[in-house]
Amino acid sequence: MQHQDSWHSDRIKEECGVTGIYTRAGGAARLSFFSLFALQHRGQESAGLAVSDGDKVHMHRGMGLVSQVFNEEILETLPGDLAIGHNRYSTTGASAIRNAQPIYCTSSIGDIAVAHNGNLINTAELREEMLAAGEHLETTADSELIARLISNSLHLGVENAVSHVMKKIKGAYSVVVLTKNMIVGFRDPWGIRPMTVGKLEDGWMVASETCAFGPIGGKVVHELKPGEAAIIDRDGMRLAQASKTERPAMCMFEFIYFARPDSVMYNTTLYGARERMGVELAAEHPVNADVVVPVPDSGIPAALGYSKASGIPYTEGMTKSRYIHRTFIQPDQRMRERGVQMKLSPIAEHVEGKSIVLVDDSIVRGTTTTQIVKMMREAGATEVHVRITAPPIKYPCFYGIDMASKGELAAAVMTVDQIRDHLGADTLGYLSIDGAVKAVERDFTRNKFCLACFSGDYPIPVPKNMTKMAFEETAKSGEMTSFQKGQIPLFDAEETEDSSVTEE
Repeated sequence: MQHQDSWHSDRIKEECGVTGIYTRAGGAARLSFFSLFALQHRGQESAGLAVSDGDKVHMHRGMGLVSQVFNEEILETLPGDLAIGHNRYSTTGASAIRNAQPIYCTSSIGDIAVAHNGNLINTAELREEMLAAGEHLETTADSELIARLISNSLHLGVENAVSHVMKKIKGAYSVVVLTKNMIVGFRDPWGIRPMTVGKLEDGWMVASETCAFGPIGGKVVHELKPGEAAIIDRDGMRLAQASKTERPAMCMFEFIYFARPDSVMYNTTLYGARERMGVELAAEHPVNADVVVPVPDSGIPAALGYSKASGIPYTEGMTKSRYIHRTFIQPDQRMRERGVQMKLSPIAEHVEGKSIVLVDDSIVRGTTTTQIVKMMREAGATEVHVRITAPPIKYPCFYGIDMASKGELAAAVMTVDQIRDHLGADTLGYLSIDGAVKAVERDFTRNKFCLACFSGDYPIPVPKNMTKMAFEETAKSGEMTSFQKGQIPLFDAEETEDSSVTEE
C-alpha cells in the first residue's frame, strides 16, 4: 500500500535499483545488503536478494525498505559468493509480493534468478507468445518475461542467450542474471537505464549507480555501453557486445532527479550536473530577489548553482524530515490534507520579509509545488519566484518512470503563465531542454539522451494506448481481457498477508 497524500502523488516515482556481486571471500549477501541500502532511493516498495553457493540459488524477498526486509538472521540463510539484489518501484506489475524481485526460474543449466530495472513496451506480445507456448506465468511483471526468456535460452551459452533475449524484448532495461556459477549484467541497446561495473578487493560487481560501490569498497571500472553485457564468474569479469548499439539515450531524469548526487554517469557527477543546471537556470530566468531557497533534497545543488551564478545569497528556507519513508501505517484524512507539511517544515526566520527564488527539480501535477509556495508565503516570504531544473513535462514515460498520464501533467494542459497562477507564484521559469543537456554534456549533444517526456520524441516507438497498468486489469472470475486486441491473463492484485517470502 502507498500513501495517497499530495507529496506522494505529485512526485515522480523512483524506478528500481539492481546490483550483482561476486566476492571470493564469500558473504555476498551481506555486501549486497549494503549496496542495496545505498540504492534505496531508487525503489521503496520491495527488496530482494538471490545468492548462489555454487550448488543452489537461495532467495529472500519482501515488501518494504531494505532494512525492513533483511536482518542478521535472514542474511545467515543466504550463503554464497555470488549474489544479485533488487529494490523495486513498480512500473509494470502491481505493488505485490508476487512481483517482488529477483524473479526465480529453473533452466537447462539449473536455478537462475533475474532482476530488472526499466520497462518493456512489447509485454503484451511476449505474454501472448509465451502463453501460446504453454508457459505458466506467475506474476504480472514484465521482469518475469525477461527471466523466462533467459532461462529458456541459456542452453545457447550465456553470451548467445543474452543476445537472443535482447532481440526479443523491446524497451528500457538494465538486467542482472544469477546462475549457480556466474552473474551477467546487461543494458538495453539505447542505454536508457544505467548500469556500471566495479572492482572489489576480492571480486567484481555491477550496479545501477556508482553510489552502491563505495560502501563495500568497490571502484568504478566501466559504465556499460548500450547493448553491452558484463559476465562475472570465479575467473573474473569480461565484457561482450550482446546487441547492436542504437543511439545512446540515457534518461535525462537520472541527472535531474533520480540518481544520488554522489553517483557518476557519463563521466560527470550528478551533483555537478545539477549545480550547472542551476547556473543555466540563472542565465535563462534571472530575477531580482533576496535569497535562493532549495526544495530539499534534490533542489539543493541547483539552488547553489543559481546562487553562484546570480550572486543572490543561498539559504535554507525549509527542512525535510529524514525519517518519513514509505510505511505500512496509513495517514488519516487529516494527515493527508496536511500533505507537504508531513515532509517539510519552514524556517521562517530565513524567509520572512524576503523575496525568494524557490528552486526545485520538477513539476508534475503541480499540487506539491503549490503547497510549498503557500508554505513559504505563510512563513513570511513577500515574493516567491519558482525555478525548475526539469523542462516542462508534457508527455508520459513508458521506459520505467511512473509520473502521470498526459492529461494529469500540468505542462501538457496549461501554459507556463497558467501554471504560475495555479502555483500562486510571482514568476515561474523552467530550464530549457538545451539548458539541461548543456549542463550534463559539455559538448551539447541532444542525441545522447532520452528527452521524450519533454519533447514527445520517443527513441523506442511506443504502442498506441499503452499505459503502465494495462496488465493490471483484474477480475475475480479469472477470465481473459483484451489489451491492444491481444489476450492476456488476469491476476488477483491483492498482496499476500505475509510481508516477506523466502524461496530456497
